[in-house]
Amino acid sequence: MDLRIFTEPQQGADYETLLTVAKATEDLGFDAFFRSDHYLKMGDADGLPGPTDAWITLAGLARETSRIRLGTLMTAATFRLPGVLAIQVAQVDRMSGGRVELGLGAGWFAQEHEAYGIPFPKEKFGRLEEQLEIVTGLWATEVGKTYDFDGTYYQLKDSPALPKPAQGRVPVLIGGHGARRTPRLAGRYADEFNMPFSSVEDTAAQFGRVRDAVAEAGRPADALTYSNALVVCVGRDDQEVARRAAAIGREVDELRTNGLAGTPAEVVEKIGRYAEVGSTRLYLQVLDLSDLDHLELISDKVQSQLP
Repeated sequence: MDLRIFTEPQQGADYETLLTVAKATEDLGFDAFFRSDHYLKMGDADGLPGPTDAWITLAGLARETSRIRLGTLMTAATFRLPGVLAIQVAQVDRMSGGRVELGLGAGWFAQEHEAYGIPFPKEKFGRLEEQLEIVTGLWATEVGKTYDFDGTYYQLKDSPALPKPAQGRVPVLIGGHGARRTPRLAGRYADEFNMPFSSVEDTAAQFGRVRDAVAEAGRPADALTYSNALVVCVGRDDQEVARRAAAIGREVDELRTNGLAGTPAEVVEKIGRYAEVGSTRLYLQVLDLSDLDHLELISDKVQSQLP
């Protein structure tokens, strides 16, 4: 089971904070550092000092780290034109020596679009599908040849389809709860399917739908990695769990139900339940970025116990 650290900087984190967490992620043996791609805080957080751009952040981290994978859960298709996104991701991938992954979603948070003057079209899913086709198509085009696309929302003509990522193809993550269109897109375009903030039972059902879509697309059954994103709150004892839950404004019982919360033994047991339904990778949503002891505890007492 791969454990990845997943952050939500829109809630209040500057680049230096993210760099500190990313370096701890690398030093403590975690597989990857991922971040959300949002420009506006959610809930009661103050959001200070303000948003950081996901791909600018990852470009900086690409030069400051050497081992961990870097990526987004999820970049909103509404934020960037697909040709520009393909260039940005490919460049950061080259800057990292081939360690980047692209999580791409339709975009959903209307208020952040309004706050920063970003168009929020009614038909988002069709745009996402065209973006996936364009981004992967640009990367797959042979050097010296050009790429054309004539879609409903985007048109490209005689694109040189450059630059190329260091990896050749950057792994693409698609995720979500949708029962029909999401599995279809994952079956066609994804290298990984991520089920965010869901129970073991709902995860098993959605993984089944995606596996069916992979088969319908004519791809091998093992073409995709299956993963979950879950909030994490681990303590050496109940008192420490309660302290960490209070620090992020959550209730312990709710976290135990909806996330990975409790003592290391409790968390290891619950991770095993996700593994039983096919999850091989977990994105641990860490909400208190100042608590590096939390990461050390997870590394020492949880990660070390996993196969």
